[in-house]
Amino acid sequence: MIEFAPYPIPVVVEDNKEAYLLYVQSGEQFENDIWTCVHCEGGIVRHYSTQQVVVHSNNTFGIKKASQ
Repeated sequence: MIEFAPYPIPVVVEDNKEAYLLYVQSGEQFENDIWTCVHCEGGIVRHYSTQQVVVHSNNTFGIKKASQ
């Protein structure tokens, strides 16, 4: 099942790159979900597992991008 975000959600992916989440595909019971993201720089669309994606910011929960 594919779950579409109501609006692009800012996320951080490989090497601290910024991207936007387009949709999430369920990996079923024993697998990671597959996140489809578009990179801010260059517009490349890539697929990531749940472990490779961090939500950039969420004011509801006070989540901020970690500085490295």
